[in-house]
Amino acid sequence: MATKNTTFTMNESFPMNAWYAVAWDVELKHALLPRTICNKALVLYRKLDGTAVALEDACWHRLLPLSKGNLRGDTVVCGYHGLEYNNEGQCTYMPSQETINPSACVRSYPIVEKYRFVWVWMGDPALADTRKIPDMHWNSDPEWAGDGKMIEVKCNYRLVVDNLMDLTHETFVHSESIGDRNVAEAPFDVHYDDKTATVTRWMRGIKPPPFWHRQLNKKLKFDGLVDRWQIIKFEAPCTVNIDVGVAITNTGAPQGDRSQGVNGYVLNTITPSTNQTCYYFWAFSRNYNLKDQSNTTELKDGVTSIFAQDEIILEAQQKAINANPTREFYNLNIDAGAMWARRITDKLVELENQY
Repeated sequence: MATKNTTFTMNESFPMNAWYAVAWDVELKHALLPRTICNKALVLYRKLDGTAVALEDACWHRLLPLSKGNLRGDTVVCGYHGLEYNNEGQCTYMPSQETINPSACVRSYPIVEKYRFVWVWMGDPALADTRKIPDMHWNSDPEWAGDGKMIEVKCNYRLVVDNLMDLTHETFVHSESIGDRNVAEAPFDVHYDDKTATVTRWMRGIKPPPFWHRQLNKKLKFDGLVDRWQIIKFEAPCTVNIDVGVAITNTGAPQGDRSQGVNGYVLNTITPSTNQTCYYFWAFSRNYNLKDQSNTTELKDGVTSIFAQDEIILEAQQKAINANPTREFYNLNIDAGAMWARRITDKLVELENQY
């Protein structure tokens, strides 16, 4: 059954009181890195001791982006008139002036590193509780191995969340790798609470698609039927972790015994940059062949190709939305997970707007 929902397409808002990934840990160096998060320009860098810093990317004096300047030790030097700022955003030097205006500062943002990502809190600093960082421990857990990338996608971040919450598109967009008709035809369950939404799909006794057939044969030489699973968990406002894998059919995978199969996690956190652009951080972690670097590289390259196909679809979708601003989305049963993800995020925005 199809239903209309006017706000489903065009709601471009995002909560500010949230942790957003701004960089992979390896991206951040002792150099100025500009990133736009939630329509706010930031400049990121590491101090000499390795500590991460996030400042407003606009000099107090004439608003030139500080990222156009340089670092002198741990001090940011504006590239226009040489004003200097410490890691807390306070101006410590003004040219030709003995007295520094006490209002001369730029905003400093709470910033932490966890699960190989660098996270920034864009809202009220007093609410920046690190326990609210979404769980992505598979990305740094020694019992799992993997890697990933960041993609700059020219679409609203919610379109990426939509894409991940409904994997029916695999059948049509990724038919040569992970997609087959079973994904589109298999039943699924949706559960939700005030912060998360989970879509669970089991495909039992099927022929594995090419990607999973290759992965299973790295652990078990097997060419028969498998049970395949996709357990997609959204955590507001923009993190989607997907428990995926295949196991030899009728060996207990649906009941929790995955020993006769291979298991991975597709880790995704999508950070709004502007209303129509986002940073898409992803990783693929596995719990088999942990020391096989070639397997890690193969998976990273394979998922890169898969997500490049999604990028084409999402950017074309955003262009179509822009060209048809009064059009509405129609929601099918397969959109249930995405609809709940949007409703949960809308509620966060609504609560913030009450204050």
